[in-house]
Amino acid sequence: MSRLSLKRVLIPFLLLIPMLVSGCGYNAMQGGDETVKASWAEVLNQYKRRADLIPNLVKTVEGFAQQERDVLIQVTEARARVGSVQATPETLNDPATFQKFQDAQGQLSGALSRLMVVVEKYPELKSDQNFRDLQAQLEGTENRITVARNRFIESTKEYNTLIRTFPNNLTAMLFKYEIKPSFTVENEAEISKPPEVNFGKQG
Repeated sequence: MSRLSLKRVLIPFLLLIPMLVSGCGYNAMQGGDETVKASWAEVLNQYKRRADLIPNLVKTVEGFAQQERDVLIQVTEARARVGSVQATPETLNDPATFQKFQDAQGQLSGALSRLMVVVEKYPELKSDQNFRDLQAQLEGTENRITVARNRFIESTKEYNTLIRTFPNNLTAMLFKYEIKPSFTVENEAEISKPPEVNFGKQG
């Protein structure tokens, strides 16, 4: 085959490649993967924001309720466990690490809930301005966590659906795109409702 004939065969084929790649879902998978990573980064950002509030929260509560050592220690230890899980974009490709991250965050949420119960016994603590400022920041952070988790769950659901649908699943298999883990709760409807952080504010 002459060089000219070879060019005539190759050029249409090369022009066809972008169309094939687009039609097989590759570009959509690339975009979906980036969307999942971005929403995951926001989840991590909001959880870090919550973790950063805890030292001041514990210190403030301790100033009014030193006898509540057990609960304060539980919160501090739960925060330490959260910090021990190195959550990165690669966590989305490691279901075991993702589960550890979710478990650690769940334990911290539980410890904070127990702390809220303790606070109810100390009216002077609830009226402290520094504590009330922390209350407002924590409430806002819990709301942002809920929004970030919702976005992550939705983007992960769309991505996982994309790579499991024919013929995209063949492309996913070829380029090693795998199902990404997502948050699980006993009742997913609860995700849309922020965890209650109520220190008995006076209305």
